[in-house]
Amino acid sequence: MADTLTLTPAAAKRIAWIAERQAKPAVLRLSVEGGGCSGFQYKFDLADAPDTDDSVSETDGVRLVVDPVSLDLVAGSTVDFVESLGGAAFKVENPNAAAGCGCGSSFGI
Repeated sequence: MADTLTLTPAAAKRIAWIAERQAKPAVLRLSVEGGGCSGFQYKFDLADAPDTDDSVSETDGVRLVVDPVSLDLVAGSTVDFVESLGGAAFKVENPNAAAGCGCGSSFGI
C-alpha cells in the first residue's frame, strides 16, 4: 500500500524510552510544515492518542501517527532512529522527496 508508513524497531525503541521518561503514551506524531531550507520540514511530537482521521502504523507497541494533509507528503516513508559521530536523530526516508538538505530535516517535492 503506497500510503503505508514504517517505523523501524530502532525508532520504536527510542520513542518508547522517551515516552517512558516523560510519562506519556508511546505515540509519535509526524507532521509536515512549510519552511526549512528545502520548502518543507518534518516535525516530531509525542501525542496522547491518534486523532480519528490519522494514519497509524505500529511497531513493537509504539504507534506512529500522521494527519491526512501531512500523509500526502510522507506516504511510503520510513522513520528510523540513527546514531552516529555527529549525534543521534530521527530520520525520515521519504520516497516523495525530490530534494533534501544536508541536515536531513527538510525536503522539497
